[in-house]
Amino acid sequence: MSDLFDIEGKTALVTGGSRGIGLMIARGLLDAGARVVISSRKEADLNAAAEQLGQLGDCEPIPADLSRPEGATGLAAAVAERFPELNILVNNAGATWGAPLEEFPQSGWDRVIGTNVEGIFHLTVALLPALRAGASADDPARVINIGSVDGLRVPVTENYSYSASKAAVHMLTRHLAKRLASDQITVNAIAPGPFESKMTAFLLDTQEARNAIVEMVPLGRIGRPDDAAGLVQFLASRAGSYLTGTVIPMDGGITGCG
Repeated sequence: MSDLFDIEGKTALVTGGSRGIGLMIARGLLDAGARVVISSRKEADLNAAAEQLGQLGDCEPIPADLSRPEGATGLAAAVAERFPELNILVNNAGATWGAPLEEFPQSGWDRVIGTNVEGIFHLTVALLPALRAGASADDPARVINIGSVDGLRVPVTENYSYSASKAAVHMLTRHLAKRLASDQITVNAIAPGPFESKMTAFLLDTQEARNAIVEMVPLGRIGRPDDAAGLVQFLASRAGSYLTGTVIPMDGGITGCG
């Protein structure tokens, strides 16, 4: 049974891996014996995270701005140069924006859609040679996209471009899964609910606000690092090798029990 969840020796790239859910995922993959490349836009934060994660295993930082196509292709080239075979791609890097409906700016669309949707598409396409090289019929390569419960239900906040982008991520996941199945590459998405991160800090910054969020979760708590790490390890291991084209809520029952 332990072999069923074994990912030791696999090579993974986690975008947005310097903080939040991305950092949780990167730490979990390293704990499980994978070699991990982390990427994010802010080089100083990225290097600090890589130094911390390096105490757990083989972790290498590569800075990139995935809101631009050239940032995605540049990251893919840097990763492929180091690891011609890539087993796991976690598309986690994301941006958000909140503003009242009639004041919502164009920049709030461009940055969010560019990072959350176009970034996933361009990076995945650019890494296809490495993913194909790391894939086999018995052990497919894995693409794991991080969506959101805000792409599954109407959010409580006015984050119009974010919710639209995450719904797009979910459909892009299904579309890529169908196209890449014959290449022995699985594509699945995780839709997290509330977790500790910079993106959700404004929702959790006071005990009163935190309590209000927790009351929305049927299981009565926000997500923990092991929740994110465990689901990604399942999807990346032999246990998850027959799963593709799915969007898995990781939200304590918010969408499933609502």
